[in-house]
Amino acid sequence: MVLAEFSMFPTDKGESVSAYVSQIIDYIDKSGINYKLTPMGTVLEGNWDEVMDVISNCFKILEPQANRIYSTIKIDYRKGEQSRMSSKINKIEILLNKNIKK
Repeated sequence: MVLAEFSMFPTDKGESVSAYVSQIIDYIDKSGINYKLTPMGTVLEGNWDEVMDVISNCFKILEPQANRIYSTIKIDYRKGEQSRMSSKINKIEILLNKNIKK
């Protein structure tokens, strides 16, 4: 199972790029992959091929619209099929014996 946190946006479209980022988020939402949007990026969860395919397709959405695209990608792979998006946070809450902000 792969957890990948990534952000992607054009750098040649001025100060606000939300119109471009929203296109990517719409695609991710429609893709059916498990994801979580954060203020600084998006976390995807799935097998390697489906996660990398979604990230690649996000690039393909922006490529015709931009001369320059910036992206960061962090990947955590762990064998198994168990969902880890919530379990990693739950483990910290157990260790701290309290709920944390989500």
